[in-house]
Amino acid sequence: MCNGCVQKEYPDRGNTCLESGSYLMNYLGCANCHRRDFVLISNKTTEDDDGEEIVTYDHVCKSCDHIVARHEYTFSVVDDYQEYTMLCMLCGKAEDSISVLPDDPRQTASLF
Repeated sequence: MCNGCVQKEYPDRGNTCLESGSYLMNYLGCANCHRRDFVLISNKTTEDDDGEEIVTYDHVCKSCDHIVARHEYTFSVVDDYQEYTMLCMLCGKAEDSISVLPDDPRQTASLF
């Protein structure tokens, strides 16, 4: 992973969790070959670890195969909520929680 390729390491992305893709707004260009070309995804793996789905892959410079960052995305169901997390030097850090019920009890409780 290379901090010379990104504007900001692990930017806060709020609740935007990417299972695939790249956050190119944070990409300065390759610190190895000094080109600002596309970032490819390589070495993508998906694991199911006791009900938690873990997706990992590398962001790689298209021109020289330099590894820009390693991306990790997780998905799980905890109680009545779908939980998402993302951690990546390029794409940032984020987490989200969405109710599997038609009406989210957390939002209903905050109305009263």
